[in-house]
Formats: sequence, structure tokens, C-alpha cells
Amino acid sequence: MKPTKVALVYDFDKTLSTDDMQAFGFIQGLGMEVNDFWGDCGNFSKSNKCENILTYMYLMVKYSKEKNKPITKEYLKSCGKQVKFFEGVKDWFDRINEYGKKLGIEVEHYVISSGLKEIIEGTEIADKFKEIYAGYFVYENGVPVWPALSLNYTNKTQYLYRINKGCLDVLDRSVNEEMSHSKRPIPFTNIIYIGDSETDIPCMRLIYKYGGTAVGLYQPNTKNELYLRDLLSRNRISFVAKADYRDGGELDKVVKSVIKNVKTRTELDEINKEQKDLGL
Repeated sequence: MKPTKVALVYDFDKTLSTDDMQAFGFIQGLGMEVNDFWGDCGNFSKSNKCENILTYMYLMVKYSKEKNKPITKEYLKSCGKQVKFFEGVKDWFDRINEYGKKLGIEVEHYVISSGLKEIIEGTEIADKFKEIYAGYFVYENGVPVWPALSLNYTNKTQYLYRINKGCLDVLDRSVNEEMSHSKRPIPFTNIIYIGDSETDIPCMRLIYKYGGTAVGLYQPNTKNELYLRDLLSRNRISFVAKADYRDGGELDKVVKSVIKNVKTRTELDEINKEQKDLGL
């Protein structure tokens, strides 16, 4: 019998990390203020009708050249070492894995982010993820020259299907082929998506629509908390939880309850199948 799996899928910026990943050293390394960099991105995107994610990737390369601050994979990974996380994140993965293991559930963790894979790979939690889906560059002579991949709020949903179908390689086109739901390694009902903002809505809606769990992560007393609570009241997400990953917190209780529910549902499905096989 194949193991029962639960996938925890995270946005990254302001979901796991306390701020956008570029704000932990990269922007400062250009000699810029964080707000100025993102302001430039907004202005460039608007004036050139350029997609936001491609804009920031372009300006990272452009400004690094103009300011004679060459960036490499190694440098971006070093920026990842400076990323700060919400309380409890660092030991969250092992705790949840152990909780699932006690119930006979295999827990897998994934990131689907509009940020940069190179920076995420440099963080101290990078090895906790089965796959990191995020943008990255094409490199020539060790420096980035072009976006190899970028993830915006709509195309992020592709990677939920990859997790659902087990087609994890970003170049695997079989993700578009028809596959019986019974053969999919991780049903949507066993996926928990955790995100913090409107850019996560397409992923949240997809998971919610197919019976999975969509959690809106908020920082208390912010506009975003009000926004997420409004989504909850309109049945667009499953739960809200404070951005706190410590044992016993809101998020901890929700995730453990979902895993426990998957265990119960799996056992009932097995009883149902056994009875049908016996003709009862």
C-alpha cells in the first residue's frame, strides 16, 4: 500500500520570512534603500507595461552592473543566510514531520515563491523542502543575464498540479496530461497551502475548490489581517492564522488538525473499500 502523504506548500516572502528576501542584504548591497528599490520596480513596471516579477529580476541585473556590484549564484546564496524568519520556523518542519510520522502520515514541504530560488537555497531551512519552486537566472561567465524562470501569482498554480501529480521537474510536460485522481501521489484534499497576501489567491482558491486547506497567514493589527479575515468570511480560504510557527500556536493547531483529519479520512476510505471488496 502506498504511503499516505500530506503536502505543506508555502509562499516564502512574509509567509516564512519576515520581509521580502531581497531586503535582507541584496538591496542594501546596491547602496539603496528597500523602499526606493521597490518604488523603482513599480515605476518601471507601469511605464513599460512589464510584469512585476520580470521587472524586479531585470532591475537586479541592471543595477548590479551600473553600480559595479556583480552578482553571482554564490552571492545570492550568501544573501539567503541573512534572511530572518517568523518565530518557530526553524524547528517547525521537524516537529510537523514527527507529528505526521506518529500518525502514519508522510509530510512533504514545498515552496512556491515569486522570489529567487538562489536566495532561498542559501537559507538555513533550504534542506527542509522537497522542491523549491521560484524564479532563477540564466548565467553567462558566472553572472545573471536573463530570467530562466519567473513565477507570478497566476502561474504559481502550475506547481500545485506538479505536486498533486508527482511531476516535480519544471520541464516535465506530462503535468498537462490526464491522470486519474486515484493515481495522483498527493490528492488536493491532502494539500495545505500557506500564504499571506492577494498574490496567493489563485493558489488558495485552487486548493480550497478541490477540498484542500488554504491558510491565510497574518501579522496582527495590519491591513493584511483585515484582508485575510474578509476572505475567510467570504469562504475564499479555509482558515487564518497568526504568523507564528511555534508549538501550540494557531497555525500549529490548524495544520496538526488537518493531518489528523487526513488520517481519519484515509482509515474510513480503507474500511469502505474493504466492505465493497467483500460485497458487504
